[in-house]
Amino acid sequence: MRSGELEERVVRKAISQYCLAAALLTLTACSGGGGGGSSSGPTQPAVSQADATRFLEQSSFGPTPAAVTQVQQMGFAAYLAQQFATPATGYSGFSYLTSNQAVGCPTGSASTCARDNYSLFPLQMQFFRNALTGPDQLRQRVALALSQLMVVSGIEVNQPYGMADYQNLLLNDAFGNYRQLLYDVTLSPPMGRYLDIANNAKANPAKGTNPNENYGREVMQLFSIGLQQLNADGTPKLDGSGNPIPTYTQPTIEGFSSVFTGWVYPPRQGAPVFPAPVNYDGQMVPVAAQHDENSKLLLNGTTLPAGQDPATDLNQALDNIFNHPNVGPFIGKQLIQQLVTSNPSPAYVSRVSAVFADNGQGVRGDLKAVVQAILLDPEARGDANTDPNFGKLREPILLITAFLRGIGGATQSDGEYLRNVSAALSQNVFDAGSVFNFYPPNYPLHGTSLVGPPFGIYDPATALTRADFIVKLLTSKIAPDATVTNATGTSLDLTAWQTAAADTGTLVTQINQLFFHGAMSGALQASLTQTVNAIPAADTADRAGAALYLALASPEFQVER
Repeated sequence: MRSGELEERVVRKAISQYCLAAALLTLTACSGGGGGGSSSGPTQPAVSQADATRFLEQSSFGPTPAAVTQVQQMGFAAYLAQQFATPATGYSGFSYLTSNQAVGCPTGSASTCARDNYSLFPLQMQFFRNALTGPDQLRQRVALALSQLMVVSGIEVNQPYGMADYQNLLLNDAFGNYRQLLYDVTLSPPMGRYLDIANNAKANPAKGTNPNENYGREVMQLFSIGLQQLNADGTPKLDGSGNPIPTYTQPTIEGFSSVFTGWVYPPRQGAPVFPAPVNYDGQMVPVAAQHDENSKLLLNGTTLPAGQDPATDLNQALDNIFNHPNVGPFIGKQLIQQLVTSNPSPAYVSRVSAVFADNGQGVRGDLKAVVQAILLDPEARGDANTDPNFGKLREPILLITAFLRGIGGATQSDGEYLRNVSAALSQNVFDAGSVFNFYPPNYPLHGTSLVGPPFGIYDPATALTRADFIVKLLTSKIAPDATVTNATGTSLDLTAWQTAAADTGTLVTQINQLFFHGAMSGALQASLTQTVNAIPAADTADRAGAALYLALASPEFQVER
């Protein structure tokens, strides 16, 4: 395909549409096409093609024709049951390495030592390979969502084996109980490093030191209950003056910070010591002599008695958090935002919160039930959602993977180029800028009352980088990096699309069905049709490339609805 001609044909149009896109991407003007629900009747499938495609946009790293057919044939409940039972495609091949880079590197890696052993580069490549081809698509999507709620960043944990351990933890707990997840995250050595639980000493009046408050604060603010007391529907509770009611105070932070004292990295051999050297394998262990044994103020006026051991304090404190009424709406709403829509209705949040409180069998915190409730909710299902406030901007990771998985065929990548593009789009996998993730869940959309979290990393520069990424892959193969072991590069297999391109209507229909679940606007369909018809019918490569570029660089695709 002639890259220069294609770029001349479509890039100018994309740039000129940037201001329009900025308005469209507020979600209010990206509706287009479709009715409000799946068709029913004896001649219709149990799950429509459009709804199956939307479902996979929300529950995987992008629909493929085979996956759409599978969902239609199995139905949502059976497909979810299969995904819940599919073992994790974890991160492997990473092992302990001293955190002191000056000690030396593994044999044979001198020229790429820092990249391969003291950065997340190899793990990030594996992430994209897993996302593109792993059979456990739902587990991986939920784990990615959890990684952006319970952040551990490569800013501190920059060794692949450490971050791999943490991400495997999230994969394993993605469909378990939130209480177990909270426990495992709390005692994770990477979290111990990132938010200073590891080697956190009790107060020492003689030295004027106090326990580190990082985790004591963030476990409440970000991982469980948030800053304000919430109703079950996620709206804030108000006091008599109409002001939000705080969930905790500084003495509560101090109480939890004292709970998290005395824990150290697991020893590689022998008994634990304080302070302990960094080791990310396993769970942190207690050193009782450094644990604060005083009484501790927790949430809702609960006080832990003095004299308890580290494990007892820890479990009782986590129970105190877990049973707070905020957890269901706070965590539930953010999972909805990650999987389905940035602005769920209070009713949607309330339904999910109710399932968090009770999965129907008297169990609180069942994440499998919560994920199922999110994906099968009436606001998530149907051929299209006509609410103008519904939808979310595709974050860079999901834009990249939906593009490649949708192209299909023999499309392949070793993950290296995809990792680089994601970083250029301000979402360097597992390397968020702070504990607040790449973007906050309440990032406001200018000129509206809506929020759009991924817009926190969307600007004119990244908008054009998104478009450039799409056209670059449509027009060229990314050569393998000779310094990367077993590198294959990245390439698209456009054979099926070029076959369809012989007929304009067939090509536009197929793009509409797979990438837009049949909801592409009439205006965009007309633009694609006009562009394709202007290219000779025999030039199927350019016809397919131009149509795919215009479609996937459009605001309608950038915002998932």
